[in-house]
Amino acid sequence: MRDGVAARLAGRWTADQAPAVEAAAAEMLAAGGPLIIDLSGLARLDTLGAWVLERTRARLAPGTAYAGAAPEHLILLREVAYREALPPSRRRRFHPLDPVASLGSGVRSLGREGLAGLSFLGEVVAGCLRVLARPRSFRGPALVNQVEQIALRGAPIIMLISFLVGCIVTQQGIIQLQRFGAQTYVVNMIGILTLRELGVLLTSIMVAGRSGSAFTAEIGSMRMREEVDALRVMGLDPIEILIVPRIIALMLALPLLAFLADLAALAGGALTSFLYGGLSLEAFTFRLQNAIGFRHLAIGLIKAPFMALIIGIIASVEGFMVEGSAESLGRHVTASVVKSIFMVIVLDGLFAVFFAAIDF
Repeated sequence: MRDGVAARLAGRWTADQAPAVEAAAAEMLAAGGPLIIDLSGLARLDTLGAWVLERTRARLAPGTAYAGAAPEHLILLREVAYREALPPSRRRRFHPLDPVASLGSGVRSLGREGLAGLSFLGEVVAGCLRVLARPRSFRGPALVNQVEQIALRGAPIIMLISFLVGCIVTQQGIIQLQRFGAQTYVVNMIGILTLRELGVLLTSIMVAGRSGSAFTAEIGSMRMREEVDALRVMGLDPIEILIVPRIIALMLALPLLAFLADLAALAGGALTSFLYGGLSLEAFTFRLQNAIGFRHLAIGLIKAPFMALIIGIIASVEGFMVEGSAESLGRHVTASVVKSIFMVIVLDGLFAVFFAAIDF
């Protein structure tokens, strides 16, 4: 009804009364002019009624307002506030400097991510120091569980893939070296390549894809369910509880997995040498002892904890960046794996240059 400039509403503005609600809204629109919509007589208001009211208010003349609304009705009206659709943006024409601008934006984004990673590394180090200062606060069962998940359950697939890669690399080496009658030197090649580079690199890539993605998904899911915020509300540090055990477990498990991958790749090389090169196990072992030394094994094992730290930091940072949607979770899990593999390869290259410079 209309009384001067006031439209007094009554009854239930709910979904089961949709025809009556639309009819009342049409009456207000027909009245025209700015109205004072009196909501004091409303018995009940749901989402549909609130949206129809907001749509009607937006179509009336400026100055239309509500009066006498209950607090819960105002909250609902604010939540369903009517917004006009934005006009489609005009397509921007290509400019010759667009690739340069995109490159600059990418470099800035990379710099921000690098600073975020360094900041998170500082938080992890501070968390480790707090744990050292208060050993009772360290969650040993969480560490054991993570070592089991990473090392024990990941060992079979990592050893299998390393074994197959060792077979493939050795077979290709024998085929190429046979042209020069030097197929026995494949032992030197597979031994040095596996211990210095192949074993730890393959292991790190597989751990990044298997455990790193799991870290990001677990932390991201906790972010989506607000469990991380709940930990902070309870006075607990998420870094100490969620991150420190995972990163320590990674740094313990990756060298063990790299060592097992070395053994599996060498076993694959020995089998392929016997089948393709006619080299007995005794001859393979003898040449391997002469070709490699402890320093070759040490180089691979020295790299492993640093690669584990990189994987853990990237996976954790991406997990904490997850927002409240499944799309965000999938995007950050993918980014975690891609960035981890990229950084592992970059770090391996830096170590290769470093060890070559010191002649180790």
